[in-house]
Amino acid sequence: MNMRSVLIANRGEIAVRINRAAKALGLRTVQVYSAADADSLAVRLADEAILIAPPAAKKSYLNVEAVLAAAKSANVDAVHPGYGFLAENADFADAVVAAGMKFVGPSGASIRLLGDKVAAREVAQKAGVPTVPGSDGRIADPDEAVALVLALGFPVMIKAAAGGGGRVIRIVHDLEEFKRQFPQASAEAEAAFGDGTLYIEKLVQKARHVEVQILGDGENFVHCYERECSLQRRRQKVWEEAPAIGLPDDVRKRLCASAVALARAVGYRGAGTVEYLYDEEARKFYFIEVNTRIQVEHPVTEMITGLDLVQEMLRIADGEKLSVRQEDIRTTGHAIECRINAEDPFKNFAPCPGTIARFSAPQSRGTRFDTLLYDGYTVPPFYDSLLGKLIVHGTDRDDCLMNLAQALLGLKIDGIPTTIPLHAALAADAEVAAGRFHTRFLESWLEVNFPQPSTISEEVKK
Repeated sequence: MNMRSVLIANRGEIAVRINRAAKALGLRTVQVYSAADADSLAVRLADEAILIAPPAAKKSYLNVEAVLAAAKSANVDAVHPGYGFLAENADFADAVVAAGMKFVGPSGASIRLLGDKVAAREVAQKAGVPTVPGSDGRIADPDEAVALVLALGFPVMIKAAAGGGGRVIRIVHDLEEFKRQFPQASAEAEAAFGDGTLYIEKLVQKARHVEVQILGDGENFVHCYERECSLQRRRQKVWEEAPAIGLPDDVRKRLCASAVALARAVGYRGAGTVEYLYDEEARKFYFIEVNTRIQVEHPVTEMITGLDLVQEMLRIADGEKLSVRQEDIRTTGHAIECRINAEDPFKNFAPCPGTIARFSAPQSRGTRFDTLLYDGYTVPPFYDSLLGKLIVHGTDRDDCLMNLAQALLGLKIDGIPTTIPLHAALAADAEVAAGRFHTRFLESWLEVNFPQPSTISEEVKK
């Protein structure tokens, strides 16, 4: 590689993951950190660490000027943004390149194009990728919006044109509700993203969330097959697996081909994920969005393909061509990832920062735990509650579920509540084992299996 060093502009488990992948390629690693992360595993593992700001994310990991200053002072060749924070910030990507460094990800132009849901939808349509019936562009006029939803029929979804991460999404079931929700969603979008324009989609009921991992070097493009991400709470993924459950081979072939067509249409460089809704009854899939970064759930793809996606990103950023052709990419077995959070599932998933009294990762077969933890580490209250990702592989899905149950028993995180009990219950559930779930399944399942204190007290009173 021509690249000799990389700055990691992130924290937590993804920073640890990038550090290890970079070092495997012989790169010097530089970790930026806030005052709250001075004792983090990412800081301990890096060759060099640079304090950039107090704990608040806006002053530290979202501070473009501070991150760039650190990169320049460390004289690095490249910057890897991980996921979240500045990962999909087009201005940051451009600023890194303007400063003479390589951005480990797509160009600022690609991020802008694909990060705008309306523009990305237009690109998808031109590339022949199916999209959910809905508005052809941004909608700011309430009267125009009403005419559209009457033509589409209810229920519909209102989404922010510049949104992401499950924010500013409203599901409405009738016209009066729509008239109330539309201006509220616009105001929320303006506050969250600085852009109050919206777009509208027909709600695909009981859909599955399926996504395709892509890689591109600007000239060559491949897919690394698909992942299933239907188990979600408040539109946030909780459990992911690969391959997708019960996806017919002909549908899988068309799905993956459409993702590659979209990557080719924009000359994509780096790793990305094309997300879809899949209507199981109709055997139809619909494009949702493109995430122009590495995903939290990328390890399940690595487990079934044997690829190291972070290393691929670094090589592409260094100007190398893809190291694999489509025919080289094969899948073996099944993999499941559980997001382990510092949250109490018995108390409405309240965040639970605190000190880890004891930590022990499972040693069972086919198991990997990507984490930021060590004995005595204090989880700060300032950031996302993700502690790590338990990823398990098996010869097939049934074998994988058995391995997962054993791995969850072997995962010990003492000192604070975590979501381990949630995943143990999911792994033992008959409906989950049978793959009979969709994007709205988990919310109802939680009401039955993890009733909250207020619900319990009301039942006792009765």
